[in-house]
Amino acid sequence: QGSVEASKEDESCMKFYNCAETMARVNNTAPLASITDMSVYDAVFFAGGFGTMWDFPDNEDIQRIAKDMWEADKIVSGVCHGPCALVNVVLSDGTSLVAGKEVSAFTNAEEDAVSRRAVVPWTCEDKLMEKGAVYVQGDVFGVKVAEAGKLITGQNPPSAKPTAVAICQKLAPTADDIDALRAKIAELEKALNDCHSSLHECECAHGNGETKA
Repeated sequence: QGSVEASKEDESCMKFYNCAETMARVNNTAPLASITDMSVYDAVFFAGGFGTMWDFPDNEDIQRIAKDMWEADKIVSGVCHGPCALVNVVLSDGTSLVAGKEVSAFTNAEEDAVSRRAVVPWTCEDKLMEKGAVYVQGDVFGVKVAEAGKLITGQNPPSAKPTAVAICQKLAPTADDIDALRAKIAELEKALNDCHSSLHECECAHGNGETKA
């Protein structure tokens, strides 16, 4: 309820929270262990909240999903405390997913601002830097989004919508994608026309009493 109260002036959050259809989906999510086919997903997004600091970092399914999505060249993202999900993700080559990449998440100054630094097991800022991330931040509770290729992370609740916008922009088809799709459509149309022509020839031959080997 604390997060709901803190977001009551946020139109996007309240629209999401008050939508019965959306909340029905939230309340009936699939267990992560059951999600094994990453080919049907374009992105994974780790939402924040203080509880994630205990739930996310050591979860093997989270580590598996983040690793598989990243190695499939898909978007891995999170906001606020959500990027804590990435601190223990190790790629197939043995390196940390976040090593050498710009990442943003809830800052030490923000933990101090809400008197939670002594409560959480560690801070996102400290742990991400420990894992080799290039940790970046904006003002306390200011908007900050970090993009490192398809790794997209936001600093705090005010950064949630800008992070989502950045993800949507990354998912949008490029000019090359559109050209490739048009070429594929043209290829399929040609194959379909060739098939119709062959079928027409067969029908004509049959009507004339001809047989073809």
